[in-house]
Amino acid sequence: MLQRTEAIGSTAHAVQPADGDRSRRARLAIAVLVLLLGAASVLSLATGASDASVASVIRAWAAQLSGGDAQLSARDRIIIYDIRFPRMVVGVLVGASLAVSGAVMQGLFRNPLADPGIVGVSAGASLGAVSVIVLGGTVLAPVTALAGIYALPAAAFLGGLVSTFLLYRVSTRRGRTSVATMLLAGIALGALAMALTGILIYLADDQQLRDLTFWNMGSLAGATWSKALAAGPIIAMVLICTPLLSGGLNAMTLGEATARHMGLAVQRFKTTAIIVVAAATGAAVAVSGGIGFVGIVVPHLLRLMIGPDHRYLLPASALLGASLLLSADAVARTIVAPAELPIGIITAVVGAPFFLWILLRRRGVLDML
Repeated sequence: MLQRTEAIGSTAHAVQPADGDRSRRARLAIAVLVLLLGAASVLSLATGASDASVASVIRAWAAQLSGGDAQLSARDRIIIYDIRFPRMVVGVLVGASLAVSGAVMQGLFRNPLADPGIVGVSAGASLGAVSVIVLGGTVLAPVTALAGIYALPAAAFLGGLVSTFLLYRVSTRRGRTSVATMLLAGIALGALAMALTGILIYLADDQQLRDLTFWNMGSLAGATWSKALAAGPIIAMVLICTPLLSGGLNAMTLGEATARHMGLAVQRFKTTAIIVVAAATGAAVAVSGGIGFVGIVVPHLLRLMIGPDHRYLLPASALLGASLLLSADAVARTIVAPAELPIGIITAVVGAPFFLWILLRRRGVLDML
């Protein structure tokens, strides 16, 4: 009993650090991440196969503010405002939502290996989105006509919600989540979702097949203002609501029984967190396809830097996730220019070794498997 009390006390100290050096470091890190996101946004606007420069945009804005008459050329206006700007906005939304989803899942499952892409949530969201893409003109025509531009993110949300709920039910028993069961169940759910997705791809026509092949690898190439409008409100609502989960996630880190004794309505909180993850992942997948490993790399790095307090971890994850995805997108646009590499390949190249590193640090997980 004494050992258990000491363990809970030490965990509580880790989850709720004193307002000292760690808190100041976290606030400083968030300020730095804001500047980093600004730099990544400028990089996104300035990067591409075209030589259109963001400097010309800045000069035109400065001239207009000072009463000058400097104008962008029609070509630069189209490239910057109609192509790169919506791509940057969608990149910020997708990167922030994936990183926050990973942070929430890791707090809910109490394990840093949880990630929407690894445990099958993204595959479930992809299944929902592909269903609308392939069957939206036939079987699901009434649904797509009713939902309009929100049909794709809504279908992806439902697919992610079902996957997250099934994952939680399978891997959690008597209030405890088995890491080994979670990973294996995620692999199984992901495989099932990909199999069903494969059937839908087999039924797709040539145009749909070309779009789906590139979309499944993850890309921001098709980002438009209409896609930003479709996914933006959902992701914005998630990003606004997630800070409200920080106290509950901190309590859940101590275990469900302890969180319940602290006054947390555990079952209601778990349901809310699952819906938040499904909404964020579904909206992100609907506009960008399958982009993996952002949700595991970003929260884990930040946890090492600023600690596990979700009051700081969640907003920091949103900022770093957006910056990371914009940077990866800039690399994807330039590494094989004038062609474009799917961004999911870039994140996988970075994230897969990072995931292996986490596994090697947690040798107990390997022993359980």
